Amino acid sequence: MKSKYSAASGRATGRVVRLSLMSSAVLAALASMSAQAQDAAPAPAAAASAPAPKAPVEKLEAVIVTGTARSEGLKKLDASFSITTAGEEQIKDAAPASAADLLKIVPGVSVETTGGQTGNNIEVRGFAATGDAPWTSFQLNGATIYAVPTLSFFEGSSLFRLDDTIERVEVLRGGPSPIFADGNPGATVNFIMKKGGNVPEGGLRVTTGTGDLRRVDTYYAGKISDGWYGSFGGFYRTTQGVRDTQFPSDRGGQFSAMLTRKLEDNGELSIYGRVLNDKNTFFLPIPLLTSNGGHTLDSYPGFPAQTATFIGNELRQVAFESTPGTPPGKTKIDMADGRGVQMQLYGVNLDKKLGDWTIANKSNTMSGTVPTYAWFTGANPSTLDEFIAANLNGSTGGSGTYVNNGGGAVAGTTQVLPVSAWAVVKKLQSFTNDFRISRDLNERNTLTLGAYFSDYSSQDDWSLGNTFLTTLQQNGRLVDVTLTGNPAGDKVLTKNGQLSGAFFNLNANYNGQNMALFAADEWKASEKLRVDGGVRYERQRINGTISNASGVDLDGNPNTLYNNGVSVVNGTANTVSQTDHHVSWTAGANYYLTPDISAFGRLNSGFQFPSFDGLRNGQKQTTTVKQYEVGVKTSTKLYSLYLTGFYNDFSGLSFQQITTTGIITNVAGSKAKGIELEGSVRPLPGLELTATGDYLDAKYADFAVGPGDDRTGNRVIRQPKMQFRFTPSYKFNTELGTFKAFATFSYIGERFNDTQNLQILPKYHTLDAGFVAHLANGIDVRLTGTNLTNSIGITEGNTRVTTAGVSNGVFLGRPIFGRAAELSVGFNF
Repeated sequence: MKSKYSAASGRATGRVVRLSLMSSAVLAALASMSAQAQDAAPAPAAAASAPAPKAPVEKLEAVIVTGTARSEGLKKLDASFSITTAGEEQIKDAAPASAADLLKIVPGVSVETTGGQTGNNIEVRGFAATGDAPWTSFQLNGATIYAVPTLSFFEGSSLFRLDDTIERVEVLRGGPSPIFADGNPGATVNFIMKKGGNVPEGGLRVTTGTGDLRRVDTYYAGKISDGWYGSFGGFYRTTQGVRDTQFPSDRGGQFSAMLTRKLEDNGELSIYGRVLNDKNTFFLPIPLLTSNGGHTLDSYPGFPAQTATFIGNELRQVAFESTPGTPPGKTKIDMADGRGVQMQLYGVNLDKKLGDWTIANKSNTMSGTVPTYAWFTGANPSTLDEFIAANLNGSTGGSGTYVNNGGGAVAGTTQVLPVSAWAVVKKLQSFTNDFRISRDLNERNTLTLGAYFSDYSSQDDWSLGNTFLTTLQQNGRLVDVTLTGNPAGDKVLTKNGQLSGAFFNLNANYNGQNMALFAADEWKASEKLRVDGGVRYERQRINGTISNASGVDLDGNPNTLYNNGVSVVNGTANTVSQTDHHVSWTAGANYYLTPDISAFGRLNSGFQFPSFDGLRNGQKQTTTVKQYEVGVKTSTKLYSLYLTGFYNDFSGLSFQQITTTGIITNVAGSKAKGIELEGSVRPLPGLELTATGDYLDAKYADFAVGPGDDRTGNRVIRQPKMQFRFTPSYKFNTELGTFKAFATFSYIGERFNDTQNLQILPKYHTLDAGFVAHLANGIDVRLTGTNLTNSIGITEGNTRVTTAGVSNGVFLGRPIFGRAAELSVGFNF
């Protein structure tokens, strides 16, 4: 699936590289001048610039840098917005299966990780979406990893893997997010890497677990020379997975490094890089039994919802006919590549005092390939006899044989399932630069001016469809069907298991540029009251070239049904070009009711420009949203509480649904209101009771699809009215070290899979638990278990159809993974 538009991609790549080099050169010059001045200073000054000893996690969590105008950050209790923070220990306790899965600790966020390591759907505070994560931006060290949060078959968490180089994460919801960085009004997830200090530190950790998991993590950081510090680390992992695919469902690793130069006046220059190469099988919905009006789910007979997959060695290496000829040309893909990634990311951060001004610049560049090779489902299973009867095409009968392992006849009572080999390759490039300059106008007022720029591209090759016939069993077998009794001759329904070709084929190349100017002001009106506000003007330019396709009989033989009417790129193309601009703003205030209790209020107006895919589909409108928040925060040694009420109002939302036959688009609005809770109580030494959760009422507005089909007032899909997590933990110290035991009960309420509110996603709950030992000799032991009750729950229904999707009590859904355990042993110093 080689794109015909690589020249345009090359120009975009060159532009990104030039921008990155220019930015780095400016930063290096500034740092060099500062370093020369510092090196010329007396010896005591050099000593003064050395970093302070590493603060405990609790101290780090007290100060946040995400969503703040100034690089030095803000006390969490002073912030007039909602933000969740987690240090390294909290991250590990959550036992996240992926970077997206970690967001389950954040109230107001719904995460769907049933597809595996990547390709996760993330929903925020009732913000309406149909998949992926359009309202969630991912950052590393304060710089957006890819300039836009989502494209078709891509979401930001796919470019990120957790490892021991991460010090903490901050997750901002709403608040001032429309003003800073990429301006996403939803959620901003900022992962912050560890930096080296005066005291060397490091560790080596090995992990094993369910699915033959084998993983090694390593990390080291320390002082290189006066004023210079470094850190590096990474991981390598392989596993068959909870759903055994007969081959590694996750295999790969990453390496990260950071070099830091301490400058005078508490300035700092950091240069970092990350290389990631990971292969991740992508799982889609499987057959389930549904009853009680869709409120109860059970495993399909012989196919356990918690562990089953039809993917296996026979369905790993796939070759489907894709281009006309004698014989037709084939496209070959490896399902083990799944929704993996090959990526390189490099960044430069500079914080520096220049007279009365403080400058902060965050710049990064990334390039990589993000494929989607996956088996997509759409039709419910049937017996082979039923399948043949439904696909006679003028014939009177037919029979099936196995494709591999010696062939052999397939019994008519065998359960079979049509599955489609979708192949999408996205070659991504991105450069972002966030520049800010701040000055204290007086001891109570700080003004910040800034500019944000991004240049990004996506080169796409798509082939959607390519349906095969497999037996419905663990690690299925491909089936060929021949139809008989047709006056025009016997017809071949499948060949090598292929039932049909692509229904949608695409080569496209897109480039976007965003430029924004913003201003923010923070005013400490009194010792109790802090007020802030900001405004942002942004312009976006997008250009793209998009291929056209035609339906073709690949071999010119109407009796070979499997390759008739296949979508093939025909050599012509369309172009898209659009420039948009918009203004966003925010205002907020935080007031201390007592020294330990503060209340805040915030309102903002944000937007999201049309995306590459939206413009391809003719959806040219800008989405706008207004958000209103009020909250209370308190933190003492005995308890902490963060309670936030919110309301948002959307217009111009773009929806895209890719079915088994094409793409459906809609435009609507939505309104949502809700309450978020984060709280902890520490009634006894070592005992902590923690709860997080939210209540949400989110409905569509202005959503008249056609005559007799008005979805206004329907619930926004995939987001429950209520979800919560309760985690009791107990920590105690002995002469051997520190020990902690914990458990988490999670509840996810009922949701709908479709905007018609026909497909119910029932409520479910899970129980996780863990035990951690930090021994005095530096050895760490960590045992965690997830879904210990082996519950059945689904996060997605049958998105390939526009009906309830139920036939004879059978329904396609994507279940959560079954019971799993991990044991990790490490040595730290």
